[in-house]
Amino acid sequence: MGLAMGRLLGLSYRLTKQLEARILMLGLDAGGKTTILYRLKTGEVASTIATVGFNIETIEYKNISFTFWDVGGNAPNRPLWKYYFHDTQGMVFVVDSGDRDRIRLARDELNTLLNAEELRDAALLVLANKQDLPKAMSSAEMAQELGLHHRSLGNRRWHIQSARATSGEGLYEGLDWLCTNVNIKVR
Repeated sequence: MGLAMGRLLGLSYRLTKQLEARILMLGLDAGGKTTILYRLKTGEVASTIATVGFNIETIEYKNISFTFWDVGGNAPNRPLWKYYFHDTQGMVFVVDSGDRDRIRLARDELNTLLNAEELRDAALLVLANKQDLPKAMSSAEMAQELGLHHRSLGNRRWHIQSARATSGEGLYEGLDWLCTNVNIKVR
């Protein structure tokens, strides 16, 4: 009887409370951030243009309300990223797996984020996007190039996920990881 009552109360609590997480989606321009956002939101590939400023979308997944802040990744926008850090539970850093020419720049930008005090508790999901490109880096190579294995990340939870925004491949696996690794807020 006690176990059944406990389960009922737990279910009642989950049904009446809203679980939320604020996710900051960053990365260099043309990495596929906006395509990923709208693929998750609508299930389809949307026609996108370079993001000037930001896009905000709420995605309900596994009883969690994820609010994604997709912030433009072109050079003039990157210094403004710090204004979006407040109250962030998770970061999704999107990298174009085929853009070997800018992987060092991506690593430098990621290191800046990882050193930001306001993001110290934010879980990190790296999406190695565009895996369909002929010379795409694998997720293992991407982790190496971004220095994730050599860098001291302290207690930060992190994961790298191969992805293809146009087909949706790897995106829900990334969301599953976020579900279990970000500090979910109860409202």
